[in-house]
Amino acid sequence: MTTAVPLMARIGIDVGGTFTDLVAAVPERGLVVHHKEPSTPADPSRAVADGLAAILAQADLRPEEIGGITHGTTIGLNAIIQRRGARIALVVTEGYRDILEIGRSRMPSSFDLYAGKEEPLVPRDRIVEISARLGPGGVPVAEPDAPELDRVAARLRAIGADAAAVLVLHGYTDPDFEEGIAAGLRERLPELPLMASATVWPEVREYERALVACLNAYIQPLMRDYFGRLESRVRALGVPAPIFISASNGGSMSLRSAAERPIETVLSGPAAGVAAAARLGMGAIVTFDMGGTSSDIAVTVNGSPELATHTTVGGLPLIVPVVAVSAIGAGGGSVVRVDDQGVLKVGPESVGAEPGPVAYGRGGDRPAVTDCYLATGLIDPATFLGGRMRLDADAAAKSLADLATRLSSEGDGADRVAAGALRVATAGMATELQKIMAQRGLDPRLFTLVPFGGAGPTHAAMLAEEVGITHIVVPPTAATFCALGAAGADLRRDFARSLRRRLDPASAARLADVLGELSGQARAWLAEQSATGAASSLSYSADMRYSGQAYELRVALDPGRFEVEAISEAFHAEHERLYGFRDQHAPIELGTARLGVVGPVADLPSATVPPGTGRPAPHGRRQVLLAGAWHAADVHLRTALGVGDAFDGPAIVEQDDTTVVVPPGWSGDVDGAGNLHLHRKA
Repeated sequence: MTTAVPLMARIGIDVGGTFTDLVAAVPERGLVVHHKEPSTPADPSRAVADGLAAILAQADLRPEEIGGITHGTTIGLNAIIQRRGARIALVVTEGYRDILEIGRSRMPSSFDLYAGKEEPLVPRDRIVEISARLGPGGVPVAEPDAPELDRVAARLRAIGADAAAVLVLHGYTDPDFEEGIAAGLRERLPELPLMASATVWPEVREYERALVACLNAYIQPLMRDYFGRLESRVRALGVPAPIFISASNGGSMSLRSAAERPIETVLSGPAAGVAAAARLGMGAIVTFDMGGTSSDIAVTVNGSPELATHTTVGGLPLIVPVVAVSAIGAGGGSVVRVDDQGVLKVGPESVGAEPGPVAYGRGGDRPAVTDCYLATGLIDPATFLGGRMRLDADAAAKSLADLATRLSSEGDGADRVAAGALRVATAGMATELQKIMAQRGLDPRLFTLVPFGGAGPTHAAMLAEEVGITHIVVPPTAATFCALGAAGADLRRDFARSLRRRLDPASAARLADVLGELSGQARAWLAEQSATGAASSLSYSADMRYSGQAYELRVALDPGRFEVEAISEAFHAEHERLYGFRDQHAPIELGTARLGVVGPVADLPSATVPPGTGRPAPHGRRQVLLAGAWHAADVHLRTALGVGDAFDGPAIVEQDDTTVVVPPGWSGDVDGAGNLHLHRKA
């Protein structure tokens, strides 16, 4: 008698403002199932539970057959943007009470003398000074005694904060010093969540490090409450599997780690989609995630998403590593308008899901990009969302015709205004993409474009033609791609420690010691993530610069080769690649040592697609406005396309969650994994 091997299905979840996307991947069956559940903004965990029950039934899975659930959430991000986090306090070195008020002493806008200053995350009356300070070399200059800790604890108790953070000048040089102060305060205030900044992120620059610690404390009570509700609802369904949370670096972490360090999850949504695209194995790619409000663009080289160590969240700088995603205000809901000078503009304002574009018929009276897709024939109003939501093409055309009367040119109808608006939106996307590529010294013509999101495949060819990309790959489940990315997200965390030393044999040895310490922390973290048996991999890098330069370069380092010659050559080579020259005689400064650890999960199965006929018969034909002219385009159904099928543009490929546009001069074909490849003819 043989015992059946238990299934180890993985569930990926991506919570959006309108829909909660779920993907169930069952490698043993070669099965990938996707489901959309209406979101419940008042309590997102309810939609997650309802969607989880639905997808279990759809995939014919028992609760105990789930091996892991990975969930992406924007709760922390929204709390920061809307300033709806916890009431927090900050403990700082004596004399630095104004650290958040002063910031970097930069104006919000160099050209607007009346621009208002960003409100500090922690008001000055909730910032408490403490007699504690380290020197630049890590030697204590002032250390608090028991009465001093009693005084600070009493002040924190009087403030009535929900959480607090501790920041000591030069705390990054010795994280244990700052953590010792935090531990002493926790003994006196056991009910108060309290985190040391150097424990959260031990990197130089006190203002940015203070913000990381404060933001972590700001969203921690909210996130812990949500994670508790989420786990209760999942367990109520009888699912015993571990729950993971998508991270901003494209990986994932356990529920416990996410509750301790929620700041590392705030940008997890876009990151999961980029990570999924990297696993397609297409080499150098540009991801294009176009939703209702914005378009997110990211670059992946050598199969790994590009990480940024500096970004902004809600107008505040954030220095933890995140997948480098650039957003522009051009999505399916972006408003099309004519400004006071008679110029056609698109975005950044969006009509949102309610009332939505005019074609939704929910009371919206301002045309959006989706209305332009209808007016140019790119979207069929009868098949939107698989026919579950019928659009009003006449209303869309009328709203665009009203704009035509306000344009300075004559003879423009609704269709020409729509085509012009799509060109304007495309130009904005192309400008952002070309800027990203130029900053990295990359040529977009050598990259493959991977579009996803509801509108990404519809707009992809327009963007590709604008920047010179000749190859597009549309995944089978493009509209739920971020949920698929969450399902296959590897366990990942980044570690850092600032050094701030000139490169010489002594500092190189110190760098090797620090990376060794971080390696130990990384392996210990991975062992806590319910990742028994996971084969980890470590990556090493350091921020460096020529002495006197204002900015640093992140340089990958070879494991075990931390001598001065190897480190300096790695920096020279990267500087030369980006800027075209090297300075062999200039001193090099070490900034921050960085280490990333990855614990891979099981590979997800590819979609099962039957063989095709080679030249599929179109489902129908319709008129579309592309490249300034109307064309009769073949309409294909994605579900009817098989492996090896090929066709020429102009064509439209419809699926239940998006529409793929194939312009004239392009061709399409389907590979063995069900991906739709679009190629621009020479």
